[in-house]
Amino acid sequence: MSNPRPLEEEVYDMSGARLALTLCVTKAREGSEADLDALERMFQQLGFESTMKRDPTAQQFQEELDNFQQAMDARDDPISCAFVVLMAHGLEGQLKGEDGQMVELENLFEVLNNKNCRALRAKPKVYIVQACRGEQRDPGETISGGDIVMITKDSPETIPTYTDILHVYSTVEGYISYRHDKEGSCFIQTLVDVFTERKGPILELLTEVSWDKVPGTLTQTKQVTRRMAEAELVQEGKPRKVNPEIQSTLRKRLYLQ
Repeated sequence: MSNPRPLEEEVYDMSGARLALTLCVTKAREGSEADLDALERMFQQLGFESTMKRDPTAQQFQEELDNFQQAMDARDDPISCAFVVLMAHGLEGQLKGEDGQMVELENLFEVLNNKNCRALRAKPKVYIVQACRGEQRDPGETISGGDIVMITKDSPETIPTYTDILHVYSTVEGYISYRHDKEGSCFIQTLVDVFTERKGPILELLTEVSWDKVPGTLTQTKQVTRRMAEAELVQEGKPRKVNPEIQSTLRKRLYLQ
């Protein structure tokens, strides 16, 4: 007797165009070129039409996102997914442009939401943010050993404004993000390795974004919390801990491979 067919999972349709925009401040950010090279390789392998802009000012961060949105809405062919990679010095909720001025992350995120970007309405929008989110450094700590159902009848088909969005930060709120001056950032390098070498839903793949104790030495693990607890970076001669943060309103599984 054959096994019963598994229930079909809800997945995003990735048969249309895949677009990517990378905005990266390279000045005073050694290792940025290594990250850009890795991202270019990843987007090419995953079939994305990729645009990269180096050293945008704060205003240009906003302008490039606006241009990206307008170009998508002007296309005749369907779009399946968009990636936006933002790399710069930063504080919580802000990025520093090449001119030293700050741009609000929330303003950048709003450009592609379901209200403002018709081409990406109900489509996955993935933001990768490689930037500090504060000045705190984490030395680590020593430790010892009813569902709610809402039913609406006869409602028009609508979608919330802020669904289908995935934010992936290189560090948690308030903390520094680390970057190797030759090998690039551990976060971007590992993310690229995982996305290009493994198959599966993106949220499951993101649990594998971790790095080893030696900067530039990459590992892949299915237990990111445990691995990050074991991993250790040395900065200013002192051991540090760091881990990515994921915020998701995706409604379906997103497969890149």
